[in-house]
Amino acid sequence: MTEKFIPLSALTRFRPALSVPEVLTTPDGQLQDALSRPLHDLRISVTDRCNFRCVYCMPKEVFDKDYQYLPHKSLLSFEEITRVASIFVAHGVRKIRLTGGEPLLRKHLEHLIEMLARLRTVDGKPLDLTLTTNGSLLARKAQSLKDAGLTRVTVSLDALDNAIFQRMNDVDFSVNEVLEGIAAAEAAGLGPVKVNMVVKAGLNDHEIVPMARYFRDTPHILRFIEYMDVGASNGWKLDEVIPSSQVVQRIQDAGMPLLALNANYTGETATRWRHAKSQDGQGELGFISSVTGAFCRDCSRARLSTEGKLYTCLFASHGHDLRTLLRDPQQLPDLAIANVIAHIWQQRTDRYSELRSQNTAGQQRKKIEMSYIGG
Repeated sequence: MTEKFIPLSALTRFRPALSVPEVLTTPDGQLQDALSRPLHDLRISVTDRCNFRCVYCMPKEVFDKDYQYLPHKSLLSFEEITRVASIFVAHGVRKIRLTGGEPLLRKHLEHLIEMLARLRTVDGKPLDLTLTTNGSLLARKAQSLKDAGLTRVTVSLDALDNAIFQRMNDVDFSVNEVLEGIAAAEAAGLGPVKVNMVVKAGLNDHEIVPMARYFRDTPHILRFIEYMDVGASNGWKLDEVIPSSQVVQRIQDAGMPLLALNANYTGETATRWRHAKSQDGQGELGFISSVTGAFCRDCSRARLSTEGKLYTCLFASHGHDLRTLLRDPQQLPDLAIANVIAHIWQQRTDRYSELRSQNTAGQQRKKIEMSYIGG
């Protein structure tokens, strides 16, 4: 590299410190933002490191041997993560997804899962506790993750053709190893396994039909994701996006008719379909259309970075430093931090994808890298 790449997260340290409101209100699980969107999902990045160098997320020319990752002392401890998660749950969070980087690189992650699995929603139910992984360590860890209390996993797999897949992950990791991880997750009871395929025109779009055919008669849910302009390092171009509508058409043109399904819940990111000729209700597909079919108006997701910054949008340009509050020498009570979070969420107006869809040239602004904020 000829230029030093500075993680955008490092710039947020210069933002004003968060302040605790003078009047504190007890959370009632009904928190809403400025557009009346609730807070139901929390995505927690447990590491900014990954053992893949996927071209759409952590391209090798940027994330090279000289790239500076966060020092361990900057990362939230498992106790800090669990504490802040419990505060979010008090505000109405029902689902927590552990992300990265590659979350299975975080040592002793099962201990964190055990701690989070003890939390209960405001109506006394267990959390939907999930994890997104590239699958590289899943075969050996699936059973221990399930035993710790994990509910489900989502696995990234961008091609069945080994040469294409290795070109995308850029570390020569094989498709078979990912498939072994998916099988291990299913055997451990971490299903239905969701399989995410990011589709990039000219790189892996001819793998759409083989992927659809391979997973058609399985209990796994295959999801096609439009190539998104997350972060600033992947060189995103609009003409590299294959619209979800075209993906659906390609699958049907290949002799696999699809039937549309209703959403499972308000705010679901993927539109749901299934193979019309699948057996026993299997063969579900999802299409995540952040570029051509923005779903901002129902977005109920907050994101917590590896070092404790709160982001209210995947395409955010700045975060809110909760770690400083968690480590405040005055030992702030949970109620104080809960009110800070409430104040942030109540002011939330994010709808980047909707605005980008209205301006197909895209909004020219710096954004946090996905490997830091979590997908």
